[in-house]
Amino acid sequence: MKIGVIADDLTGGNGTGVKLTKLGYNVATMVFYDHLPSSDQINGVIVDTDSRYVKGEVAHRRVKAVANNLKKWETDVICKRIDSTVRGNIGVEIDTLLDELGPQAIAVIVPAYPDSGRIVSGGYLLVHGVPVQLSDVGKDPVKPVTESHVPQLVEKQSNYAVASIGLEVILAGKEAIERKMKDSIQSGARILVPDVITNEDIDAVAGAMAELDDYQMIPADPGPLTAAFVRAFSRRRMKDKKIVVTIGSVTSNSSKQLQYLIDKTNIRPIYVDSKKLATVDGVWDEEVDRVIALAKQEMKEQDILLITTDAPGTEILDLKTLAENQGVSQDALAKRIADGLGKITRVVVQDSEFEIGGCFSSGGDVTASLCSICRAEGIQLLDEILPLIAYGKFIGGYLDSIPIVTKGGTAGGTKAIYTSIKYLEATF
Repeated sequence: MKIGVIADDLTGGNGTGVKLTKLGYNVATMVFYDHLPSSDQINGVIVDTDSRYVKGEVAHRRVKAVANNLKKWETDVICKRIDSTVRGNIGVEIDTLLDELGPQAIAVIVPAYPDSGRIVSGGYLLVHGVPVQLSDVGKDPVKPVTESHVPQLVEKQSNYAVASIGLEVILAGKEAIERKMKDSIQSGARILVPDVITNEDIDAVAGAMAELDDYQMIPADPGPLTAAFVRAFSRRRMKDKKIVVTIGSVTSNSSKQLQYLIDKTNIRPIYVDSKKLATVDGVWDEEVDRVIALAKQEMKEQDILLITTDAPGTEILDLKTLAENQGVSQDALAKRIADGLGKITRVVVQDSEFEIGGCFSSGGDVTASLCSICRAEGIQLLDEILPLIAYGKFIGGYLDSIPIVTKGGTAGGTKAIYTSIKYLEATF
């Protein structure tokens, strides 16, 4: 897959290019706008038009030349790098790109860069909480920014219809954003300007863009949206690659993490009855078989398969009483629960008709049982995603070389599981 970024500034373009490099692309920055890389090894190109402070007609000519070259290069995703403080010929350059790419091209302008203190709320671009026109760029000696409301700023510079997407839609999640984007496009908008205050908002916007197969979506931003969209776009087109998430922890912390993941991804969890797993008779087998059958069916419809004992309203099992009634130890029943989750995960992964991109396991007992039941020799540790959250690959056994993220039940903040899944997706 080839990625092309048209940048109005060299150093800003390099910043976006580094983000693509971290996604695994071989990226080169072209300092002459009418050149493309001669090496076949390059699949990500940043073309500097050096057009931020030039006259509009010059910016138009340069962007038009680059757009045509990128089409000849058979670029899969074309992006527009803009300044995070909306300096430059944004309207002219976006219009030129839309003209050259045709009526199905839609630009999504997101100057927000949360990690650098840039957010868009109510359409207003704030730099460390200050409207951009009141920041230093409002005093720019060449082209001062005199408008903080991004949709209005773009409307003044563009010939195309502009539509805003409010924070209430963004917070409702990817599916709501996708619906709003479709409605806005069908109403005639060619430029969309969503509110964005967090990196998770950027991921949601990018995910919605990637679902719009009928259009050529163009991220126009300082880099974060481009990286998120490229990741989502490639993930969307990587057919048959799944992530299996197994969560046996039932703590207030893991429940919050689980709910955050569900809210952000709109996945349908597969709930396992832990009470049925806490048995030493045929009930255990029946529950394991039920969940395996359901999981195999759900895998045909979901890219992220969530298997968990933490159903809404679940009460912590009274293992002491259950153990006494069955004449076994509490440890034996706890292991039966962990082994049940381990077997479900192993069979679902091993029998899958789809490629498994990775596993996630929460809870030390569950992870240990998974390794044992999969007959793994161990886990090759490769990285630390967050404190106490490790990334590696199974060594040997049924799941040899499959990536896995392991997390303690109480480890991490609310976003920990979601962040781990995004990390796994990035490794694809």
